[in-house]
Amino acid sequence: MPLPRRTFLTGLAAAAGTAGTAAACSARTATGAPAPAHATPGRPAAAHAARRLLPDHWDQLTFRTTPAPREDATDTFRVTGSRPGHLTVDGTTPAAQLAGLRHYLKHTAHANITWAGSQTDLPKRLPAPATTLTGTANVPHRFVLNDTNDGYTGAYHDWAYWEREIDVLALHGYNEVLVYLGADAVQHRAFQEFGYTDEELRAWIPGPAHQPWWLLQNMSSFPHPVSRQLLDARARLGRRICDRLRELGMTPVLPGYYGTVPPGFTDKNPGAKTVPQGDWVGFTRPDWLDPRTGHFARVAAAFYRAQDELFGPTTMYKMDLLHEGGKPGDVPVGDAAKGVEKALRTAHPGATWVILGWQHNPPKAITDAVDKDRMLVVDGLSDRFPHVTDREADWGSTPYTFGSIWNFGGHTALGANTPDWAALYEKWRTKAGSTMRGISLMPEAADNNPAAFELFSELAWRTGELDLKVWFTEWSHARYGARDPHATAAWDVLRRTAYGTTRADEWAEGADGLFGARPDLSVTSAAAWSPKKMRYDPADFEVALTELLAVRRDLRDSSAYRRDLLDVARQALSNRSRVLLPRIKEAYDAGDAARFDRLTREWLALIDLLDRLVATDSRHLLGRWVADARAWGATEKERTELAYDQLSLVTVWGGRDGADAGLRDYANREWAGLVGGLYRLRWSRYFGELRAALAEGREPVRIDWFPIEDAWIRSPGRLATRPSGDVHAVALLVRGRLSVGG
Repeated sequence: MPLPRRTFLTGLAAAAGTAGTAAACSARTATGAPAPAHATPGRPAAAHAARRLLPDHWDQLTFRTTPAPREDATDTFRVTGSRPGHLTVDGTTPAAQLAGLRHYLKHTAHANITWAGSQTDLPKRLPAPATTLTGTANVPHRFVLNDTNDGYTGAYHDWAYWEREIDVLALHGYNEVLVYLGADAVQHRAFQEFGYTDEELRAWIPGPAHQPWWLLQNMSSFPHPVSRQLLDARARLGRRICDRLRELGMTPVLPGYYGTVPPGFTDKNPGAKTVPQGDWVGFTRPDWLDPRTGHFARVAAAFYRAQDELFGPTTMYKMDLLHEGGKPGDVPVGDAAKGVEKALRTAHPGATWVILGWQHNPPKAITDAVDKDRMLVVDGLSDRFPHVTDREADWGSTPYTFGSIWNFGGHTALGANTPDWAALYEKWRTKAGSTMRGISLMPEAADNNPAAFELFSELAWRTGELDLKVWFTEWSHARYGARDPHATAAWDVLRRTAYGTTRADEWAEGADGLFGARPDLSVTSAAAWSPKKMRYDPADFEVALTELLAVRRDLRDSSAYRRDLLDVARQALSNRSRVLLPRIKEAYDAGDAARFDRLTREWLALIDLLDRLVATDSRHLLGRWVADARAWGATEKERTELAYDQLSLVTVWGGRDGADAGLRDYANREWAGLVGGLYRLRWSRYFGELRAALAEGREPVRIDWFPIEDAWIRSPGRLATRPSGDVHAVALLVRGRLSVGG
C-alpha cells in the first residue's frame, strides 16, 4: 500500500519555491555562485539578459512589454531609435524583446551571439536603425533541446552555463525549452509513496549522464547509485532554470508521467498491472504500469504533485509513450494514451502533451485517442527522410513542428540539410489544411553548428522564399563584424558542401570521422548508426579552410572567428581519415610493409595534429568535461563515479552488452584528450598488431577492445582543463599537412 506522504518529505522540501536560497546555502561549487536576488524592481527581465550579453552597451537599450494585438496573436517585436545610443525594444514577452535585439544586432550593428562563438565588437554608442525593425513569429511554438541533451551536451553543467544558454535561446526566439534536469528528484520523491526506500530508488536512478534514456524508459541502474546530495543539488538547479525561463516569458517543458516504474512494483503494490518492456541495446528496460488502472492514476498524481512542489507547474509536458520499441503487451495503445492524458488533465487541466515524432511514433492509435488540440508532435524527421511529406495524414491533423536533428550523440561533424529547410518549411507551413504550428530544434547535443543554429531559429520569424546564398553572405558579415571577401567565399563553400546536403540520402547529419572508430581497416563510420560515406566532396570543402585563414587580421579576434576556424580545420582533418584509411588497407592487403609503415605514421600524425588543434578551445577539452562532473561529487568516491558516468557515455556508452550491441562510440567526438588519448591508443595498438602479423606472415590476433576502453575510462591519465595554443597557427599547420598529403 502507498506510504503516508509525511514519511518522505525531507531533504528536498526546501527546494520548492526557494531555489535561490537553497543554491545560495549550498557549499557545492557545481551550481555556481549564490543566486542573485530576483530581477530588480522596475528593470525588465530582458534588460537583465542584455546586461549579461552586452555588458558595455546594455544601458543604451530600453525594453518595453507590449500586449499582443489580439488574444490569439503570436509574439512580435519592434526596435526603434532616433539617435545612436538610445534604442527601444518593444515585444510581447521578454524573450520576444530579446529576439528583436538579436535582429537588430545582426542587421544593424553587424554583431553575432550564438551558443558556439560570438562577435560583439560594437562602437561605443550603438548605431540607430535606419528604419523601424519589426518581426512577427509565424508559428506559436518554438521548441528547443532534445531529450538526450542533458547527456550528450553535458549532464554536469552549472548555473553559469545554463544562465548563458537560456539567454542565447531567448535571443534566438525560442519560447519552449525542454528541462530534464532534476527529474530524478521527482521520481525519487513520488515513488516513496509506493513502498520504495530511499536506497532502492537511488540504486534505480542512473547517473546524470545516462538519465535521459531512463526518462525515455530505455534503461536504469547504471553505472552507480546516485547520492542524496546529488539529487538535491540537481533539483535546486532545475528549479533555477525553470524560474529563469518563466521570468523571460518562456515555457519550461517538463517530463510527464506515462508509466515507468521501478523493479518489483507489483510486489509492493498488490493488484497493480505492469508490462515487461524487454531489452534496449543491451539494457533491461523498466516495467510499464498499465495507464488504464487506478494504480497508474495514483502514481501519476504523486508524480505531478512532487513535480509541482519542486519546480512549479507548467503548461507543457513531454511524454514518449512506447519509445523505440516499447511493448504494449495486451494493453490497447489508444486506451493507454487516454489513461496518460486523463492523468495529465487531472493534474494540469488544459496542459499540452508534447510527444516526439520519431521512427513510428506517435502511431495514429495515440493521436486518434487524445484531444488533438492539446497535443504537439515535435518532429525529429522533417529533414531526414524524403518520404516524409504529409504529417497531417501521418498524425491525423495533430499539431506538429518542423524539426531537425542534425547531430547524433554530439558528433562534432559540421553541417546540416539547409536546402531542405529552405524548400520545405514555408511550403509545409502555408499549404492548405496545414497543422504545422512550430519549429523544434533538437540536435542530440547542443552548442555546435552555429550557422545551422541561427538559420533554423530564423525560420520561425521570417516569411517568403529563403535564398541560402544571400543568407550565408549576411551571416558571414555579422559573424565577423565586417564584410570580407575571404569570409564570404569561405561560407559560400560551406553552403555548397557541409551545409548543402539534403535528405535525399536519408541522413540529417554529416559523416563522423574514422579516427574515433574502433580500429578496423574496413570501418566506414565510428558510430553504428551514422552515414557510411561522405555526403559532399571533401576536397571541395578544404577550400573553405584556405579562405578562412585569409580573413583579414582585424577580424580574427572574436570567439566566433576562432570557433569557425577550428570547426573547419577540424572537419578537414576528420574528412581526411576517410581518404587515408582505404590506402592503409591497400598497403596491408598487398603486404607492402614499407607503404603500410609510412601511411600508418601519417595516420597517427594526423591524430596528434587534430588533438593539438582542438586543444586550443575550452569547449573541446575532455578534461574540462570530466572536471565538470567531478565538481558535483561530495566525496572522492562519488567524484570518481561521476567522472566514469560522464566518460563512459562518449566511449563504450554502457556495459559490454550495450557496447557490443552498437552503443560504443555512438557519442564519439573530436575533443582534446579523447582524440589523443583513447583514439590514438586504439589505433596505435591495432597498427602494431597488423605490422607484427605482416612481419611474421600470420593472421592478426583479434583484440578485445572493451576491457582496454573500460580501463582507459577509469584511468585516462592527465586531461587538460585549460586550452593551449593558437588556433590560427595550428590551422595553418593543418592546411600545410593536408596540402602535402593530398
